Amino acid sequence: MIEAAAGSHLVATDGRRYIDGVSSLWCTVHGHSHPEIDAAVTAQLEKVAHTTMLGLSHPGSAELAGRLAELAPPGLSRVFYSESGSTAVEIALKMAFQFQQQRGGQHRRRTSFVHLRDSYHGDTIGSVAVGGIELFHSTYRPLLFQTHAAEPGDAADLERVLACHEEEIAAVIVEPLVQGAAGMLTHPPGYLRQVRELCDRFGVLLICDEVATGFGRTGKMFACEHEDIAPDLLCLAKGLTGGYLPLAATLATERIYEGFLGAPEEYRTFFHGHTYTGNPLACAAAVASLDVFERERTIERLQPKIALLREILAEIEAMPEVAEVRGRGFMAGIDLGEHDPALRMGHQVTLEARERGAIIRPLSDVVVLMPPLSISESDLKRLLEITRESIEAACAAAAPAPLAQAA
Repeated sequence: MIEAAAGSHLVATDGRRYIDGVSSLWCTVHGHSHPEIDAAVTAQLEKVAHTTMLGLSHPGSAELAGRLAELAPPGLSRVFYSESGSTAVEIALKMAFQFQQQRGGQHRRRTSFVHLRDSYHGDTIGSVAVGGIELFHSTYRPLLFQTHAAEPGDAADLERVLACHEEEIAAVIVEPLVQGAAGMLTHPPGYLRQVRELCDRFGVLLICDEVATGFGRTGKMFACEHEDIAPDLLCLAKGLTGGYLPLAATLATERIYEGFLGAPEEYRTFFHGHTYTGNPLACAAAVASLDVFERERTIERLQPKIALLREILAEIEAMPEVAEVRGRGFMAGIDLGEHDPALRMGHQVTLEARERGAIIRPLSDVVVLMPPLSISESDLKRLLEITRESIEAACAAAAPAPLAQAA
């Protein structure tokens, strides 16, 4: 039961302190209780806590949209707000579908999507339809629209899928560089650029879901920057407000925006709205978070910590209990290999870590580390030390007892 937090630490109701090793589910960027973000939310609270953006707007939403358009990959000039990563993806899917429909002619046949196997884009029905993790998604298969799956990191397979279904594909959706919920599955260098080139060649839109990878997690503000590409639609959430409040954004190119323009009686409007869209408190937190990125030179100061993380993870990867370490930037997954599912080995590691003063989470038997970008080097070293000790302890407890030797 967590009742307080500061910096990289959580404080429970019994007074125990824990290192937040997963940024409170991958969203706390600058740490907890950052004074600049606290002050921005407090100042906004003295003005207005919420007002609808259906027919109205407010200064914070306009400022944030402008800032995001400046920071995002080139060409993404329009911003549509919602509240979560899943809804940001839903919006991108609906925008891509309606855009194709409103182009008319043969484009009306573009009603399907391509996603990557083992992908995860959220838990609402549209985002589940483009998800590829059986554990999370198979139960809902009868509710879903048809999609086409391509092998992660394999450009030739994506080309095959597009060639087979060229006339029916509205868009390809990917988690750039790292598929987080798949267990920090990483793509080979150059793959994202190949995806962009294939989308251009086959005339389909590219949706990049940077809900997890955005705002510094891969070592740059957005993962797309590593391969110098720009998608047609970009989905953002999690770290957008620094982890303070629910807010998401779907960024679109001017070309897509213009596809929705027309006379009122044409009904080309994107009919999609959320009660708390562009909430003023959340926008204030997001603007303040972007200010902190600039003032504290967050991305620049992160680079030595990324190097330190990789150095210590290389030692952890050499442990006999570890099969592989995967990740990019400040995202890491420690794969413990195959175990009897009944052992819940990844879960046992997190319980051991909690006893030692750190909160981490598993994806099955992959232990995920994704601390706040602001974590100190000493806390980062301690987090990794706890993780190592916890893996050793959990695996030792699960090992069968040796047979007693005969007298």
